[in-house]
Amino acid sequence: MNSASLTVQSVRARPVVVPLRRPIVSKVGLFHDWPLILIDLYTEEGIVGHSYLEPYLASAARVVVPLIDELGAAAKGRPVAPFDAYRRSTGSLHLLGREGVTMIAVSALDMAAWDALAQAAGVPLAVYLGGTVGPVPAYNSNGLWLTAADRLAAEAAALVAEGGFKALKLRLGRATLDEDLAAIAAVREAAGASVKLMCDFNQGLTLGDALRRCHALDDQGLEWFEEPIAYDNLPGYVQLARELKTPVQLGENFYGPRLLYQAVIAGAGDCVMPDMMRIGGVSGWLRAAAITGAAGIPMSTHLYPEISAHLMRVTETAHWLEWQDWADPILREPFCVENGMLIVPDRPGQGIEWDEQAVAKYAV
Repeated sequence: MNSASLTVQSVRARPVVVPLRRPIVSKVGLFHDWPLILIDLYTEEGIVGHSYLEPYLASAARVVVPLIDELGAAAKGRPVAPFDAYRRSTGSLHLLGREGVTMIAVSALDMAAWDALAQAAGVPLAVYLGGTVGPVPAYNSNGLWLTAADRLAAEAAALVAEGGFKALKLRLGRATLDEDLAAIAAVREAAGASVKLMCDFNQGLTLGDALRRCHALDDQGLEWFEEPIAYDNLPGYVQLARELKTPVQLGENFYGPRLLYQAVIAGAGDCVMPDMMRIGGVSGWLRAAAITGAAGIPMSTHLYPEISAHLMRVTETAHWLEWQDWADPILREPFCVENGMLIVPDRPGQGIEWDEQAVAKYAV
């Protein structure tokens, strides 16, 4: 089938809440389950593009789903052309604003549109974008939250074993420096000295606290300090990146590639990790990847491992894929991780389909 012939027929968005194998305990909250919004883009030609969102709060669906419905209705009868739709949709948001739920809704349809086009072409999304399928280096982000240090060792060993991982993410920013140091030591001892450790503060520190804490941890050999302070404090990130030896990571809260560009030219970080629902879906990612490629800045992913893995295969400065299995409960065939690598499957599109029995079970 000629992918250029696809025409939007309708869009469906369905909220679900799925259980987490390990609770999230972080500066942004405690979560025992996880909300998702499943998007299906139906075309006149019978191809259905899929995507999903992770809106953090189940109540967010009450705001996001109507926006997706509105954008989907506006796209009815139009060609499935993601770049055109991205430009048209973001342009329509100039007065309302292009951050927050508006960009999230645009991203949802964009990801589904690219999936539909790659399916129509009969190739994986990575191939449709000019790359190949294959392994992507991943770190396990399914645990090591702000829990007591004496519980972290067993969890670290289990996380390594889940997919032969060579890297893990640990959350830091406990009440005291000594508690953070104890957490690092416990994880290192259990995971092995060769396992790389990324750390995430989840924006939990003030700039003053971050300067003290990160300087004190700067000799721990961590792969990066992720979001120690509020994501929009770019001057603070400039100072941290300038003073610290450990790379400073940010970017999951950039709404659109222009905000990423502003951070890059300001020197606000040493590496970036855009989030698919905020950066603008596949179209936003590709634009952001061109910026990081020109700047020579490593680019990692945040959430959405299934679609992000395809994009890492075509990103010039691809660094690390963040692996979570949080969407697995509603996927018909979850992706595999082997020897610390996520394996991009040789299936058309993103390679995801819903397990409709599970979707019905977890529907809200």
